[in-house]
Formats: sequence, structure tokens, C-alpha cells
Amino acid sequence: MRDNAKRGLTAFGVLAFLGSLAGGAYYFLFMRAAKPQVELYFDDGSMLALPGDTAEAQPFMAAATEVLRTNPLPK
Repeated sequence: MRDNAKRGLTAFGVLAFLGSLAGGAYYFLFMRAAKPQVELYFDDGSMLALPGDTAEAQPFMAAATEVLRTNPLPK
């Protein structure tokens, strides 16, 4: 009985490790390359996300670029 429990824990550890590797690979390949977007939050709790390269987002992107240029983020 103890051998079955030990084998089960080993299998769980291997699967958890492989799942972690798969999650890291997914993030590295797909999520890291996320493009800038503009998120507009409204008083009623709703949110609108616009891709940063659309015409509607350009005024917001220009304002954000100006703010970040004058106040750079610390590294």
C-alpha cells in the first residue's frame, strides 16, 4: 500500500513539474508579446479595452507617452 502512495506522489510531482513548464512556455511564447492597449474604466464598473494601435486609442496613447517621457519609470 505504501508503494502505491509513493508512486502516486511521484506521479503527481512529475505532472505538477510538467504543468509548470507548460505554463511558463505558454507565457513566454504568447503572453509576453502582448501589445499595449488602452483600458477605459467607467463609473458604472464597466471597462472598455482598445488595442493601442487603433485610431480611437491614439489620443490616450499620446497622453500616456508624454507622461512616461516626462516621468520615466524606475528600473
